[in-house]
Amino acid sequence: MTQSSTVPLASASSSSAESSPPGRGHGLDIEGITHRFGDVTVLNQIHLQVNPGEFVALLGPSGCGKTTILRLVAGLLTPTVGQIRIDGQRVEHVPTHKRNVGIVFQNYALFPHMNVFDNVAYGLRAQGAKTTNVRSRVQDMLELVQLEVMGDRFPNELSGGQQQRIALARALAVEPRILLLDEPFSALDKNLRLDMQIEVKRLLTEQGITTMFVTHDQEEALSMADRIAVMSNGVVQQFDTPTTVYDRPSTLFVSQFVGTTNLISGTLIQHNRESCVVSLADGEQMQLAIDPDMPINSPVQLAIRPENLRLSTEPSPNALPVRVDICLPLGAATIYEVRTASGIPIKVTQPRGIGVKSLVPGQTVYLTLASAHACSIFHVSDTDPSV
Repeated sequence: MTQSSTVPLASASSSSAESSPPGRGHGLDIEGITHRFGDVTVLNQIHLQVNPGEFVALLGPSGCGKTTILRLVAGLLTPTVGQIRIDGQRVEHVPTHKRNVGIVFQNYALFPHMNVFDNVAYGLRAQGAKTTNVRSRVQDMLELVQLEVMGDRFPNELSGGQQQRIALARALAVEPRILLLDEPFSALDKNLRLDMQIEVKRLLTEQGITTMFVTHDQEEALSMADRIAVMSNGVVQQFDTPTTVYDRPSTLFVSQFVGTTNLISGTLIQHNRESCVVSLADGEQMQLAIDPDMPINSPVQLAIRPENLRLSTEPSPNALPVRVDICLPLGAATIYEVRTASGIPIKVTQPRGIGVKSLVPGQTVYLTLASAHACSIFHVSDTDPSV
């Protein structure tokens, strides 16, 4: 578990925390941010506009710059180049305790010597809020996270899920303009993680709080976020809705990192305004409802999700003959790995119907696209060297 420093979750004054109506939402603009540690550039020209009340996920592999963005927004770092605006006002040189930005760290960063009540009250007291207001607000927050009877307990007396909810209550107590979550579910087991994802999403939706969430778990991002910024090597590769990121990846990296995809090499031999034809390595051809912006004879890679392919025991027009190598029944679906005549491995996910016999290894079957639109095409020069 990564250790993080603890910072006060406070606003510029007690009046702002006591008078701001919950659920109003605040806008966050990250404009042309570049950040360097010495000679190493960890972020390169980041542009992100987060709408008031929006839940945005930063998704990418370790070391891609996700947490650095959170620390810049929080004020723990100052960008080398660029601007950060909250509600249109620049904040990159505003101290952390005056930004009214709430943070939930990966390890929750609860104070072990304080009980639950005092942990939640910490930010409010740092603001100088009145004792009666602190007591009322803390009780409201504990009720919000359904831990109102836990006020006298200490962090080491709580489960992982309870600690996570207390950390969230502490962050929400000061009514932050922006809430930052740094992989808060990574220390939880799978079942508890799902429960907490649902609970946190419900709470933040009800409160209407603008949230930026760091994760390297694609399923977490796809299920929780309104929009996802997919990052690689300090660059945002795509910033869009989960459905668009999954169905229409803008780069080869996004196609591979988000979900499972088959990469098939070929050459573009025809295209017009509505479709194109790609010749595969074994001489077979695929017709696609895509008009790629690239010249004829360009080397390309097709990216096709396993669920967008179909297998049949009967030949049909445009079907590619393949051999079944592996069959993996997984509950409601069956995963097959098949191979083309030239040895290209392709994964296919098919629904498993009651009474329907599975295909068997060694069997020759015929592969087609579920739709001529169910494919992405990338020029080979577009390949990210990090992939």
